[in-house]
Amino acid sequence: MDVIARRARLTDRLAALDVDAFLVTSLPNVRYLSGFTGSNGALVLRSDDGVFSTDGRYEEQSAHEVSDLRRDVSNGAMVDAVARACRSLGARRVAFESTAVSFATHRELTDSGLSLIPTRDEVERLRRIKDPQEIEAIEAAQAIADEAFDVFTRKLVEGVTERDAALELDTTMRRLGAEELSFETIVAFGPNAAEPHHAPTDRPLASGDVVKADFGSVARGYHSDMTRTVAYGEPPAVLREVYEVVRRSQQAGVDAVREGATGDQVDRAARAVVEAAGHGEAFKHGLGHGVGLEVHEAPSLRAGAPDVLEAGAVVTIEPGVYLSGVGGVRIEDMVEVTADGCRVIPRTTKELVVLDA
Repeated sequence: MDVIARRARLTDRLAALDVDAFLVTSLPNVRYLSGFTGSNGALVLRSDDGVFSTDGRYEEQSAHEVSDLRRDVSNGAMVDAVARACRSLGARRVAFESTAVSFATHRELTDSGLSLIPTRDEVERLRRIKDPQEIEAIEAAQAIADEAFDVFTRKLVEGVTERDAALELDTTMRRLGAEELSFETIVAFGPNAAEPHHAPTDRPLASGDVVKADFGSVARGYHSDMTRTVAYGEPPAVLREVYEVVRRSQQAGVDAVREGATGDQVDRAARAVVEAAGHGEAFKHGLGHGVGLEVHEAPSLRAGAPDVLEAGAVVTIEPGVYLSGVGGVRIEDMVEVTADGCRVIPRTTKELVVLDA
């Protein structure tokens, strides 16, 4: 992780922003720029210097994770530590992340004599392009998810509940080395699969149900995100037809991903397949999003999204069709954007799998 190069890319923006330093308080951004993995930290960065602030719980941890910056470890208020760091750097005009600083904190820092300049997505724009180490971490997280899904499908038996199946998937990912889960796992049986973001219930699995699972793991701080839909016994004919529509839509989205494409263009390529099949209104969400230190990050792939895809970005392609009272299908892959297309990261098949009931 070349955090020094990452910080240099950010501080190259100081002149254009007309500021002396940049305050970073969003924890994923702090991690990206310093390597710090704890729950309380802030950075004040100048072009030639910087200060990392945290509390006493992380004195030892920060000593080895943030060894290339001056550290201020204190049990006082973080706003006092930030003000102290700015004074030590001779910084009065300071850029800050407008989505990560509360109104109260802004007022306290202003009262300390700082002139705060709001910014948005300065670090997030840098995070869009993953370096080789980041790609390796995402691949490791996805490998855990792929293997866990293999185990999950073998554990599906008549009568198991959505809650128990989701717990089995979560436990398997942990057992395989996941640091944590990317998000609350979605497992939906039968008609419940018509809810895009269904919370698992005590509904038992029955023959003829589709099983939709949306899940992910974290490795080295980086997330995976995958959805697969399988059938437990022969599914309703309409869902067989919908499955093929979603599979073709997902492939159309993958085929549209390349450097220079916009999020809107990729979304339209996938959505056109669903609309042509007469299910346009049943595709109820955007096509995808970036994945990295956060499971949902830039760029966005949705109708009207202007975000331009860059080589090295990792995005999801996840069309879905949801039929109330019947069920739903979603297929989701993470893909790495390349100059001439993309590389699909998961290895799990996207053909319809019908499990013996």
